[in-house]
Amino acid sequence: MTTDGHGRRPPRMADLAKAVGVSTMTVSRAFRGKAGINPETRARILRKAEELGYVFDATAASLRQSRSGFVAVTVPSINNANFAETVRQLSGELSQNGLQILLANTEYDPLEEERLIGELLRRKPEAIVLTVGQYTRRTRQILRATAIPVIEIWDLPAEPIQHVIGFSNAKCTGRLVDHLVAQGCRGIAFVGGDSPHDPRGGQRREGFIAAMRRHGLDGSALVPTGPAPVGMAEGADALDRLLALRPTVQAVVCVSDLVAFGLLSACQRRGIAVPGQLAVAGFGNYDIARICVPRLTTTDAHAGRIGSMAAGLILRLLKGEAPETPVRFDVGAELILRESTR
Repeated sequence: MTTDGHGRRPPRMADLAKAVGVSTMTVSRAFRGKAGINPETRARILRKAEELGYVFDATAASLRQSRSGFVAVTVPSINNANFAETVRQLSGELSQNGLQILLANTEYDPLEEERLIGELLRRKPEAIVLTVGQYTRRTRQILRATAIPVIEIWDLPAEPIQHVIGFSNAKCTGRLVDHLVAQGCRGIAFVGGDSPHDPRGGQRREGFIAAMRRHGLDGSALVPTGPAPVGMAEGADALDRLLALRPTVQAVVCVSDLVAFGLLSACQRRGIAVPGQLAVAGFGNYDIARICVPRLTTTDAHAGRIGSMAAGLILRLLKGEAPETPVRFDVGAELILRESTR
């Protein structure tokens, strides 16, 4: 590490950005005289730079302007149709504007995610899009220090890195519980969401518990499915455990449509009428939820819209047209009511 001869490290752009309370991109734009930055913000940055003794490295900044032509993207599973739709839409719109994506599959592993993000950033992407995960401390440090746009998707984290495009997984499950209670269900269970490395599944589970408490109901009927990713087989296997835990259960909310379909299929094999004896709901609005019998009540997270909005934001950021403050956009996940809960 370079020091000033007295063992002290010269201030970096990330230090200046933190001191002013803006992104490193905003600091860079201020020094390069880019349009779209508030004059007062630029003045604050320059004053703080003088106070800290920060010197803008114009040569390094110039080198950073050479375009790599790609955007880095991470997903926890390439087998998930929702994530695939997000990537398809993101890739298509970026491609129309001369940018390609470099995709990394983290397999719900925070350490692998940390390694992959480091590898991606070494290749100098124009921006990085992250499916929100359980980041390691080192991952957060790396992402906060980078000067490129960081867009987190598929969640609304309480402490975002920069920009966020997603929805509240907890609220989505809460709306499902509200619907089931309105249908007269009181004994409701939740299947899945127990994997420590799947924040979205965990948030759906917590949303279920909170909604049940809000209605004055017992929210302790929680059936685990094991490490993410989980699918139809885990859903089918969960039925026996569900009935052993709550023999009089009236409805079940599943962490995903795949889990719900597996559980629905197990019900059909055992002669359990859905929704007559057991109402079943999922999450994701997968194709299978629209064509199975009965069709599944679910939540549509608008996967394609997430990818499209991420692409649009990246293009605006690279053109210097985006607002100075980080974007936080809720795509508005939608409750889809079908025959499996009616």
